[in-house]
Amino acid sequence: MHFIPEELDDYVVNHSENEPELLQQLGRETYQKILQPRMLSGHYQGRVLSMISKLVNPKNILEIGTYTGYSALCLAEGIQASGVLHTIDINEELADFQRKYFNKSDYGNQIFQHIGDALEIIPNLDTTFDLVFIDADKENYPNYFNIVIDKLNPGGIILSDNVLWSGKILENLKPDDMATKALLEYNILLKNDERVETVVIPIRDGLTISRKV
Repeated sequence: MHFIPEELDDYVVNHSENEPELLQQLGRETYQKILQPRMLSGHYQGRVLSMISKLVNPKNILEIGTYTGYSALCLAEGIQASGVLHTIDINEELADFQRKYFNKSDYGNQIFQHIGDALEIIPNLDTTFDLVFIDADKENYPNYFNIVIDKLNPGGIILSDNVLWSGKILENLKPDDMATKALLEYNILLKNDERVETVVIPIRDGLTISRKV
């Protein structure tokens, strides 16, 4: 979804950092072999994630929703040399695909994959985080926030994807649309929770940046 004219969007992309070759390969193979390739972060948003991670320079990163590993590799570009990235996904069928590209990168030894329910896995991670990226099932966004906020270091950042949900957050809510309902609740939660300060960035499908105070 474009929030600015497509020609201007193209200009923005063309005047931002180039997409690394490994991520180009990952993107091509995702579109060739994997269902729902639209879930891929892609070139421009990937460069945004990379830039934010480089600015934060996190020691520990948590990603909820791995998909094919594109966003994890973007986030890893800013990680400290001794840092670790934990990424969680419910779909075990993508684990080998992810690992292939993780191992081709400079960060393979720093990326740890977890398969299963993030709400069960996160409490068992014996660490705190400087950067969290939430990009999984929308129905659980409020639950993910509530479970990670106490594991986020002061000054740490939570990035939340798809918060504008193709504009559905402005439409009349359908009774059976639990994803949009959860996102509406989530956006209010981030706005009102005094533990974080939040801005919504209208790029692609909406990205929220929340900083723990």
